[in-house]
Amino acid sequence: MLRNILLFNIGLRNALLHSKRLPTKQLRSFVKYSTASERKRFYKTVSLSQCDDGLYEINLDKAKLKTPGGKLLTLPNEALAIAVATEWDAQQDILKFYTMHMTTLCNTAIDNPTLRDEDQMISAALKYLETDTVCYRVEEPYGLVDLQMNEWEPVLQWIESRYNVTIGSSSSILGPEIPEATKDTFRQHLKSYNYWSLTGLEYVINQLKSVVLALATIDRHVSVEKAVLLSRLEEEYQIRQWGNVEWAHDYDLYELRARTAAGALFVQLSSETSSVKRKLLQD
Repeated sequence: MLRNILLFNIGLRNALLHSKRLPTKQLRSFVKYSTASERKRFYKTVSLSQCDDGLYEINLDKAKLKTPGGKLLTLPNEALAIAVATEWDAQQDILKFYTMHMTTLCNTAIDNPTLRDEDQMISAALKYLETDTVCYRVEEPYGLVDLQMNEWEPVLQWIESRYNVTIGSSSSILGPEIPEATKDTFRQHLKSYNYWSLTGLEYVINQLKSVVLALATIDRHVSVEKAVLLSRLEEEYQIRQWGNVEWAHDYDLYELRARTAAGALFVQLSSETSSVKRKLLQD
């Protein structure tokens, strides 16, 4: 567990640029935390401490880490605390807050800047079904038509079989008409997530613009890399046809991967109950 967290955060440290996707109202709350100005590193050591109630805190030298809203950053389990502490420890002379996606998600879960409860978060997530990336199909060019059918249809069939629902696809700009029974099934499934996990799930959905791809990633049916590629299928097709702007494509791709991976890992770790029986950041 610790090795995976450390390796993951090395990847986060190398992804330094912002995503170019336009944020929704909910996503702006994440961006508020992730695009803070850079500042010099003001601490030498990062450590964890466990409270009497079992929650974990992050210590920067002797100071306790707080959220942008001024609340003490307390984490529900050791695994998630290690992930956040690793992000802070990985920072160099200049703190790049926009690379610290796990910290951003924890801040959002604690401060709840949009003041929503779990039912409201579930309803917001389900709205994406109506405009889900993999449900919209073009009618031309034929190369892209075939690509969408070959790449998207298997994932769509998987989720319909996995949850015993009907979603379908459409070439209409309005998307397919989602049956109420399908929405009810997903609503019941999402109610099994705690508030923190819903925060991570919504983050992944926002990145991929897809409930289908988000659930496929979290269920480990597809990898993060594959999910990101599928979410950008039309863009990748156009790049293959016409080329890409030098550097811009790769930066955008790596950042989207980093954000999606952070969200998926956050969902997993926010449901983690076991402790990591190893020294934090062991040399």
